[in-house]
Amino acid sequence: MMHMKLRTFLFIILISCTHFLFGQEQLMTNVYNRETTSLNGYWNYIIDPYENGFYNYRYEPFENQENPGKGAFFTNSKRESKSDLVEYDFDKMDSILVPGDWNTQKENLFYYEGTVWFKKSFNYSKSKNTNRVFVYFEASNYETDVYLNGKKLGKHIGGFTPFNFEITNLLKEKDNFLIVKVDNKRKKDAVPTLNTDWWNYGGITRDVKLIETSETFVEDYFIQLDPNNNNRIMGELTLNGESKKQEKVQISIPELNIVKDFETDKNGSFSIDINSKNIKYWSLEDPYLYNVIIKTEEDKITDQIGFRTITTKGSQILLNEKSVFLKGISIHEESPINKGRGHSIEDAKQLLEWAQDLGCNYVRLAHYPHNEHMVRLADKMGILVWEENPVYWTISWDNEQTYLNAKNQLSEVIDRDKNRASVIIWSMANETPTSDARNAFLTKLSTFTRQKDPTRLISAALEQSDYQGNPLVRTIDDPFAEVVDILSFNQYIGWYDGGVEKCKTISWNIEYDKPVMISEFGAGAKYGLHGEKDTRWNEEYQEYLYEETLKMIDQIDQLKGFSPWILVDFRSPRRVLPEIQDGWNRKGLISEDGKKKKAFFTLKNYYENKTSSNQNKH
Repeated sequence: MMHMKLRTFLFIILISCTHFLFGQEQLMTNVYNRETTSLNGYWNYIIDPYENGFYNYRYEPFENQENPGKGAFFTNSKRESKSDLVEYDFDKMDSILVPGDWNTQKENLFYYEGTVWFKKSFNYSKSKNTNRVFVYFEASNYETDVYLNGKKLGKHIGGFTPFNFEITNLLKEKDNFLIVKVDNKRKKDAVPTLNTDWWNYGGITRDVKLIETSETFVEDYFIQLDPNNNNRIMGELTLNGESKKQEKVQISIPELNIVKDFETDKNGSFSIDINSKNIKYWSLEDPYLYNVIIKTEEDKITDQIGFRTITTKGSQILLNEKSVFLKGISIHEESPINKGRGHSIEDAKQLLEWAQDLGCNYVRLAHYPHNEHMVRLADKMGILVWEENPVYWTISWDNEQTYLNAKNQLSEVIDRDKNRASVIIWSMANETPTSDARNAFLTKLSTFTRQKDPTRLISAALEQSDYQGNPLVRTIDDPFAEVVDILSFNQYIGWYDGGVEKCKTISWNIEYDKPVMISEFGAGAKYGLHGEKDTRWNEEYQEYLYEETLKMIDQIDQLKGFSPWILVDFRSPRRVLPEIQDGWNRKGLISEDGKKKKAFFTLKNYYENKTSSNQNKH
């Protein structure tokens, strides 16, 4: 009995710690369509590699002290007399643009990993005295501590998902100061871990907004087509506020002549059940979006939602019960305009238009959640999306806090994007070595994901291996292959595994009755470098590898799509070869300057001769 009480106590402590470490407040849904006040623009900043503004000289956090003193940067202290000792002044510091990474804005911060403090001053008057106000961060990388007017709002861990804090009781009409401590140091037990193959951009990398709501407002909802009944719209909705119990809520979809009233339960929630035989389904050919209007006595919000089903049957992927072949490309979130971390709608539009020009109906957003513009535009453009959790390479599989971190980041991107028709796959991980601890970690993550969102497919970028010791026959030998809905794997035959000629010698034996996708293949090439097709780094080598790889993987019976690596060259500190890489991963089909390499047109030609049902046109 004593052991049971102890275990219960420890579990409560663990949950409490998790609640603090990984976001203190429920994420608000559909901020994208709410009226907001932008805090974007120039912020003052202080570089703090020793974290002197956070710890005293005994390495004790100022925020844990009853009187933190003027040395704590979050107090934004000023000298009150000529003898006063204050060793910083935000208002006299340099400024930096938010959103944006510090690496590409400030030359001296290009390789910097550590803490930077940001400060924004603002005035704000509520439109109604009883309204509430929240501050919403679309993302900042990686650990973020947020303070308003000297008081701690909370902490967020993870560099690619949104978070919000209520500031109603701290807000003043004049002279508010929002101070944000951002630390992008890589850590062994973090997600991602120490070792990656992309640039560790630091900073407040996406928009910051103030959101004013009514006292009771629509906090969260999940509205999708029933996977088992395409005439039924299902889901759930939750209110936040004092009046959330037994509150009337109306959901209307004017184009379907649907107006339906609901009432919340004691928790402010209810289940959604709406039937219609007139639903026009979202598809690649016609990505139809309905205006869905949600009204309460105090709040009104509109979203643009497409209704579709995505399932698998044997080796087929079925979109609205029709077989689809995913003609894809992988994309990193780098700006094709500013060459740093991408964040704007212009960045997203350029990347997705390039993908469409390539002939893609599908994109893999690697290796972390991208900004919301990407999935909102994909909804409008009719592009299917794979979204990925940054569980990458060698995660600390046995560390419970690492698992909770991964789970939280995945939960946050699901909360943000669960109403997007374009999103069809939640990816658990990329290129993770098999072990009992890893298998348990990913299986638990998959179980959580299916419970949170039963309407989408589960996958992960696995690795291939020799079949029964034969290096010329490849297979997937991974226990996690039993768990996923789509069997995806990365392979680099011809680049990391022999030369291009090797592609001609390889066959495949994959013993799963599941759809198979190649989540990555590719080769590096510097734009404008030409020569023999057997010489690495030439455009001709990359072109030749694509030609032979496409022939090779076409022999996989269950193949239902792929997303080669990668659309655009991207920065990586691993890539140091002078005159070729110079800090760039050169596997892009497009250079960092927007110039298309020869392999771009090889893949484009392949896709143009491939229909969505996996049959060649000729």
